[in-house]
Amino acid sequence: MSDTDRMARFTFRTIQPEELSQAIAIEQECFPPNEACSPKSMEARVAAASDLFLVAIDKTTGKIAGFLNGLSTKETVFRDEFFTDAGLQDAEGKTIMLLGLDVLPEYRGQGLAREIVNQYIKREKEGGRKLLLLTCLPEKVEMYQKFGFRDNGIANSSWGGEEWHEMAYVISEG
Repeated sequence: MSDTDRMARFTFRTIQPEELSQAIAIEQECFPPNEACSPKSMEARVAAASDLFLVAIDKTTGKIAGFLNGLSTKETVFRDEFFTDAGLQDAEGKTIMLLGLDVLPEYRGQGLAREIVNQYIKREKEGGRKLLLLTCLPEKVEMYQKFGFRDNGIANSSWGGEEWHEMAYVISEG
């Protein structure tokens, strides 16, 4: 089965308010407790920036299989406050701080994470964004590099008591 055929199984779109509980449950399943976004913070993100919350819906179940979410800002260096303070959302910002790429275990290893990122990049390029930033653990650096991100080295982050790498994807220069 080709990647195109495999991805035809999914619809990619902005999260709907009634899907918040699904997103919270998926976050809790995909990340350990010290790293997962709290239900309160997830609710605040959806309220502040639902347009920056892209879900992949499995057409066969109608449920979220995975998602990517972030906040826009005029800042260009990641900091942990983005994880907990949705009030940092600045709709005029050209940088998006990506806060979580979640794919349920039964959908992993099929290219869904890559396709969610690709769809997100395409959408944000059309929206005039310039830069995506995220943090990841060392074992995920190679995956994000395959998605086109560059490793900026150790991040200014100690989220969850971990050491993170800051990864950057330049959507457009200038």
